[in-house]
Amino acid sequence: MATDIFGIGISGLQAARAALITAGHNIANANTPGYTRQLVDLSSATPLGTSVGFYGNGVDITSVQRQYSQFLSGEVLTASTQSSSLDSYYSKIKQLDNLVADPSAGLSPAIQDFFAAVQGVSTTPNVASSRQALLSSAEAMKSRFQVIDQRLAELRDGVNSEVSTTTQEINNMGAQIADLNQRILVARSATGGKPPNDLLDQRDQLVANLNKDIRATVVVQNDGAYNVFIGSGQPLVAGMLSYTLVPMREPLDPTKLTIGYRTSSGIVQLPESNLNGGSLGGLLAFRSQSLDPMQNALGRVAITLAETFNAQHVLGQDLNGQLGTAMFSIGAPQVNANLNNKGTAVVAATFDSTNVGGLTSSDYRLSYDGNNYNLTRLEDNTTRSFAAFPQNVDGISLALASGTASAGDSFLIRPTAAGASSLRVAITDPSKIAAAAPVRTAQGAANFGSGTISAGTVNSLDPNLQQTVGITFISATTFNVSGTGTGLPATGVTYTPGQDITFNGWTVQISGAAATGDTFSVARNGGGTGDNRNALALADLQTKKIMDGGAASYQGAYASLVSRVGTQTRKLEVTSTAQATLLEQARTAEQSYSGVNLDEEAANLIRYQQAYQASGKVLQVASTLFDTLLTLGNR
Repeated sequence: MATDIFGIGISGLQAARAALITAGHNIANANTPGYTRQLVDLSSATPLGTSVGFYGNGVDITSVQRQYSQFLSGEVLTASTQSSSLDSYYSKIKQLDNLVADPSAGLSPAIQDFFAAVQGVSTTPNVASSRQALLSSAEAMKSRFQVIDQRLAELRDGVNSEVSTTTQEINNMGAQIADLNQRILVARSATGGKPPNDLLDQRDQLVANLNKDIRATVVVQNDGAYNVFIGSGQPLVAGMLSYTLVPMREPLDPTKLTIGYRTSSGIVQLPESNLNGGSLGGLLAFRSQSLDPMQNALGRVAITLAETFNAQHVLGQDLNGQLGTAMFSIGAPQVNANLNNKGTAVVAATFDSTNVGGLTSSDYRLSYDGNNYNLTRLEDNTTRSFAAFPQNVDGISLALASGTASAGDSFLIRPTAAGASSLRVAITDPSKIAAAAPVRTAQGAANFGSGTISAGTVNSLDPNLQQTVGITFISATTFNVSGTGTGLPATGVTYTPGQDITFNGWTVQISGAAATGDTFSVARNGGGTGDNRNALALADLQTKKIMDGGAASYQGAYASLVSRVGTQTRKLEVTSTAQATLLEQARTAEQSYSGVNLDEEAANLIRYQQAYQASGKVLQVASTLFDTLLTLGNR
């Protein structure tokens, strides 16, 4: 009997001691990231059977278990990876929003100042200071385009750097998880399958940290090891093996760092659309959904402004009496051949001068399937197919410059990406500003009728633009046109007051009642230093709806761009805040179940101390009983 009591007391001491150690361990790790509260599992020892019944035989320590909920932990992981992605995206787009919306450093003030200078030339076309002010404003606007584009390039470099750093962090965590898988299996084997709680906590904390970088899915093997998958099912960890992600240059766009997956046969590029969640997913989403479209949209404004301004400027005449030249120069659309192409085809792209207003902010992917070329507009995945070049689409002209394509070859066409960075002012001499029109109209001094001729407008650079053309009325309702040019001479033309008369790239109108023998002429503008007709036409471009298929002006298109970025920034701010709240709620629920409560642990210490003392008292009583038995035996 005494021996049984000793055993019961000892088992109670051991159980209380184990509970005290575990409570102390909980208290010591109350602030340890990822730590899960541990509890000692106790069970009644197998009772001792006798003829009169079963006597209790003390307590057994079954194991030490974590208060771990896979469901609650999964909720935290899901909320965490989404929150990290949104935070990463928002921190980047906020910088973009601050850049484009700055009222002083943005683009709108520069465009406004430039066209104010154009208005100044239209007011005083023969004043050198007005012309110099226009060139200075043009340089300032060009610099503003380039400064914004340079800042976008810096953001792109920052994304590349963070992609590289984050990829290395993911690889390191994958290797650590694989190492912990092995250590956990060894520890389980050494203890007969008992859970090594602290190692399990470390592994779960690594998985939690991994989900902050990239969305990861965990599948638990029968032996308790973790298999970790990313992307569209690529294993990052498989038991005790870890796999490696590699930052690599995008084959179609070497300016981008993307993610490759190392296999036994080489490195395979992972689709960015599958790498969602976590800070890496946020970075990639920011680049593809905000940064690239922003750079393209900025370039589109620069290209459209330069091309349309040039188109009007060359229709004018400068102070030296020469036809105007291009005011701006702009780079051609970028065409990147896939680094893995097998063929020798070189695709060239130029801007379609007849449809520059049709430019979009999208990039395009051109692929060859062996029979046809397939051109996909990436912003909406609209695809058109054709068998041969040249092709005109969305304001660009495509041609096969040389070579032949092989099936599977592809090209990335970025029409507007370099628009802002390549913008240059092509004129440095103020006298080269073509403020005047190159033709002048006149009416005969001996005319008898009340007919008057307009100053005329220039429509195109016809080879015969400045050839002298005469208009002679052979009756009040009919006239002849003499001179050199397409359709000239023309006889018996019916006269309608105010109608357009168009030859050689110009258009005039004659109004009023003409008399037989009245004459009018259109000829080279020989003394147009004070002429401002082309300058007025250039100034009108500021408010003309040229972009977005005739729906927006230059500044309207840029304002729309700023609005889109601002709206997206605000949306991400709200969504990120809401997601942070969801994450905090998930963590609170998890901590209420798995976290260490210091008040509860303090109470447990007292309870386990009292249990230890009570078990000691049992041993003391057992010792007294044993001494009594010895005394009786000596009598």
